[in-house]
Amino acid sequence: MARKLAGKVALVTGGSRGIGAATARALAEDGADVAISYVAAADKAQALVKELEALGVRAAAFKADQGQATEVTALVQAVAQRFGRLDILVNNAGIGVQGPVDNPGNDLAAFERQHHVNVTGVITAIREAVKVMGEGGRIITVGSGLAARVGFAGMADYTATKSAVVGYTKGAARDLGPRGITINVVQPGFTDTDMAVGLEPIKPAINSTIALGRFARPEEIAASIAFLASPGAAYITGAVIDVDGGLGA
Repeated sequence: MARKLAGKVALVTGGSRGIGAATARALAEDGADVAISYVAAADKAQALVKELEALGVRAAAFKADQGQATEVTALVQAVAQRFGRLDILVNNAGIGVQGPVDNPGNDLAAFERQHHVNVTGVITAIREAVKVMGEGGRIITVGSGLAARVGFAGMADYTATKSAVVGYTKGAARDLGPRGITINVVQPGFTDTDMAVGLEPIKPAINSTIALGRFARPEEIAASIAFLASPGAAYITGAVIDVDGGLGA
């Protein structure tokens, strides 16, 4: 079977685990050379690199804090220099901080870092990536279904960051369209990743609100991201795709 992304280079931020790792695998299986970034999980990142290389592609891991704009800029530059090009950017790195807006005990520093990681880091990566992307470039940001439907309290600040990247993506689609670069958002619903471990006690209740009755597997989210990175998605840009198992139905 033809590898539809052969010759392409992809960067997946926060790619050492969860949706990021699944996306790195999916892109590599389609023939792309893949770079991933990580903050602390160096062992997991290097193990994934070996796994990707076993698929017959080039792979590398770079340590970079998505909350530090200078590190994000350096990351994109390092990937382009290492691989000679950059065709696909997947903004996957993100954090979640909860707290009701009327709680005087909220950790405001944590909220500020959340904004730096989920918004500023994404924008910085996009701005740097488009400097080296050519026609056919693909940018996909992993948002959240909470930007479309907030089902419980304490998520206002997190939701704001995910809504912000939707607006930025729509605006950027207009800017980048003439260059043949597409940019889209994939909004996962509840997904079986490390971030969902704390939801185990209420998982049955959550499942009852999902049309398919279960959490997504990371590979199912990655499949949508890989499609948007493919030639088949050449006419999709400025779109927001909910991959939520019918949660918002």
